[in-house]
Amino acid sequence: MGRAGVKVPRPKSVADVDVLDGALRVMRSAGPDGVTFQAVARETGLSAPTLVQRFGTKAGLLQAALIRAWDLLDAATEAADAAAPVNAKGAVAFLVALSGDYGEGDAYGDGLLVLREDMRDPVLRRCGTVWHARVVAALPRRLARNGRPADRLARLMAAQWQGAILWWGFSRRGKLPAAVQADLGDWLAAIGRRV
Repeated sequence: MGRAGVKVPRPKSVADVDVLDGALRVMRSAGPDGVTFQAVARETGLSAPTLVQRFGTKAGLLQAALIRAWDLLDAATEAADAAAPVNAKGAVAFLVALSGDYGEGDAYGDGLLVLREDMRDPVLRRCGTVWHARVVAALPRRLARNGRPADRLARLMAAQWQGAILWWGFSRRGKLPAAVQADLGDWLAAIGRRV
C-alpha cells in the first residue's frame, strides 16, 4: 500500500544490475550489515522472496553487490586512465580522479566496513588485487624518465596515494581530492619530479 492507502503495484521485473545498485545504496547508508533482503526489497520494489530466489543467501547478495562495485570502479579507472595526460601531472590527475567517491566525514570511515567485507571474501580480495594491478599499470608510462621504466615508482605512488586517503580520513582537512593532489605533488617533489 502506498502512503494514501492506494495499492502500489510491484514492478514485474527489475534487472539484477538495478537490484545490485539498490543493494549498494543500502550499503552506503546502512553499512554491509544493513544489506538484508528486506532492506533491498524496500529499495528496489521487489519482494524479499524474489531476492532470495535470485541470490540465495544474504552472503550471495552482498558478494554480488560488491562485485558490482568493483566493476563500477574498474570502469571509473579505465575512464580516468583515458582522460589523464601521459606525464607526472597526469599520474596525479589519474589518482585524484579516483579519489572523489570516498564520501565526506563519517562516510569515509563507514566505507572502511565495506573494505572489511572485501578482505574477508577470497573472490572480492581477488577483485581488489586485479584493480590494484590496473591502477599500478596506468602509472609507469606517466612516470617514465629518459626512457627508463618506472614500475617501482608506480607501485610506490599507488601506496602513497592510499596512505594520503587514509591520513585524510583522520584529519578531514579540506576536500579529499585537494588533499590527495597536494600530498602526491609533495611526494613527486621529494623524489625529484616536477608536476
